[in-house]
Amino acid sequence: MSLLVPSVLALLVSGFALAAEPADELIKKGDIFYAKLQPAEALKYYLPAEELDPANVPLLVRIARQYRHLQTECTRKEDKAKWATMAVSYANRAVKLAPEDPEAQLAVAVSYGKLLPFESIKEQLTCSKTIKCAAEKCIQLDPHEDIPWQVLGRYYFNYADINPVKRALGNMRYGNIPTATFEQAAKCFEKAIELNPNRLMHFIELGCTYAKMNRTADAKKMITKGLAMTETEKDDPEVKQKGREVLKSL
Repeated sequence: MSLLVPSVLALLVSGFALAAEPADELIKKGDIFYAKLQPAEALKYYLPAEELDPANVPLLVRIARQYRHLQTECTRKEDKAKWATMAVSYANRAVKLAPEDPEAQLAVAVSYGKLLPFESIKEQLTCSKTIKCAAEKCIQLDPHEDIPWQVLGRYYFNYADINPVKRALGNMRYGNIPTATFEQAAKCFEKAIELNPNRLMHFIELGCTYAKMNRTADAKKMITKGLAMTETEKDDPEVKQKGREVLKSL
């Protein structure tokens, strides 16, 4: 068993002793660790706060994100699937309470994206539809948010990257597999950069897409720029490693 899971569970259990404090105070304390990208410590405060205020949508969104961050810290497939499932559960609760909240919709899109690799192909098709719908809804509700464009870009990239043989077999077994182009993916990543040029993931994902489009010079430029940027997100080290691998192959 991974050493991470027992230690995390111990922190979460000990956190319930804090429930005597008001929910807003617990959330403020959790936010300190949220900002430090320390999910287990943040949950130590967020989960008792949830017990006191279970319909607090921003809190449910925060908790979903912490479980996604826990997934990033894991190495075992079983642990990653577990934390992604928890993130989806909280994101769904948030969006059920507030379907017009863009952050709730974004939580759904990103959380299902984290769960996607651990699902069967049939389930992946259903999940991908949910991801696309939630991302598009988030854009509709908040046109200035960059992350849903990143999510949509990955959606288009993944479907564009299916080779013809696998697509034909998938169509025979599961029905029509969605079609997409790398051009669609690139436009989404370009829009994400336009909205927020401070996230390295946008540049690296755009560079990886340009590589698929045989725009080698542009791919090198974007990936190199992303690799030079400071890491600020939990997924940034993983994204940078992907960028290095693609850059090496060009």
